[in-house]
Amino acid sequence: MNVSMQKSDAVSARLTVEVAAADYEAKVKEDLKKIGRNHVIPGFRKGHVPMGELERRFGQQVTSDAINDIVFKAVSDFIEENKLEVLGQPLPVEIKELDLKNQKDFTFEYDLALAPEINIDLNKDIHIPYYPIEVTDAMVDEQDKAFCKRFGAQVPGEEFEPDSLVKGSIMQLDEEGNVKVGDDAIQVVAGIVAPMYFTSKDEAAKFEGKKPGDKVVFNPWNSCNGNPAELSSMLQIDKDRIAEANCNFELSISEIIVVRPAEHNEEFFNNVFGADKVHNEEEYRAEVKRLIEGELSGNSENIFREDARKVLLEKFGNFELPEGLLKKWLISRNEGLNEENIDKEFEGMREDLKWQLIRERIAANAGVKIEENDLLEFAKGMAAQQLAQYGMTNMDMETITGFARNILADKEWRPRIIQAVGDGKLFTAIKEAVTVDETPKSLDEFKEMVQKMSEQTAE
Repeated sequence: MNVSMQKSDAVSARLTVEVAAADYEAKVKEDLKKIGRNHVIPGFRKGHVPMGELERRFGQQVTSDAINDIVFKAVSDFIEENKLEVLGQPLPVEIKELDLKNQKDFTFEYDLALAPEINIDLNKDIHIPYYPIEVTDAMVDEQDKAFCKRFGAQVPGEEFEPDSLVKGSIMQLDEEGNVKVGDDAIQVVAGIVAPMYFTSKDEAAKFEGKKPGDKVVFNPWNSCNGNPAELSSMLQIDKDRIAEANCNFELSISEIIVVRPAEHNEEFFNNVFGADKVHNEEEYRAEVKRLIEGELSGNSENIFREDARKVLLEKFGNFELPEGLLKKWLISRNEGLNEENIDKEFEGMREDLKWQLIRERIAANAGVKIEENDLLEFAKGMAAQQLAQYGMTNMDMETITGFARNILADKEWRPRIIQAVGDGKLFTAIKEAVTVDETPKSLDEFKEMVQKMSEQTAE
């Protein structure tokens, strides 16, 4: 078998594979013997089918498969051995049925879309802006209030407050406003409602100023837009009775539970940040500030990555793509693409393809590698964040690691994590190589800047 390549231009080539009978006859014979050994052929004992009979029954299909297999391997090996960077897949020049009766030697041709030569030199002469968001004392104060509330105590209160829970009996009223009686009446002896979560402000306002012993007439249906799950829970009824709850109810308040913020002490500091990490007020506020900076840094990072993409595309993106072959490959892979619409569709893909090639070259030059431990550390961060959402802020590392391994084992999450880790390492390498011009922004300034960017993109 002979494999040769002829370059058409800098980014395309034609691969020719010449196959002679001697290249595939041994494989055909071995594959036919396997069929004879492993399949029951009517009229013959298993393993005793004459070769002539096997050739008559299966020869053409087996020969065709054998030729396709060795040609595929030959093309793959040639690309690998010659270290060719091929975009997409090799495209057969002509697809035709093999004339096995009259022909023994065959020639196959494939067009290759080659990655262009890209010389990328990241250096300090390249400037990319970065916009960190300034964390103010007011932002720290706001986060502190949230922590104090989260780790505060629920205690009986003398009067309703905006974040109170209200306990008491909940009785259905008839059209005249009287407590409904009878077997079909909806009555909850020990009920509990959370007006803070009502979707209707008007319904929540009915509880203002109320105290234990007072009565409140409200409409549970309006409080949650008729949500079956919420109504079923609040009124302790089956979901098939929800339609009956679209009316007023009277809640006789037996107890009002209010939240009293936690005080700043050792127990509070340990609850928020873990044991022995924060020891006084100054360290606490510094840690809260770092926490907010970390949460906001993702926004700054996203804008930096967009700016880096624009800057590097402008500087290094002036190279030729094998557009004709790429269009043919895309048509072959996507049912919705054809000769009529591919030019328009490709216009929207061109910059993405160029950026993909640029980022791959940068990653290769910088020696970016993704190790399994990198994935696990990233997954640990995800696990800790997810657990914190359920109030579990100080879980031990063994639990977090176990949760992280479960995330990595998920077939949907693993490729996303690989992508995220790869992006992180890539842009870290870019930051280290170029000059990053930092311009701090207030949160409002940052939001205004992002809004303007969105409007410009939409235009």
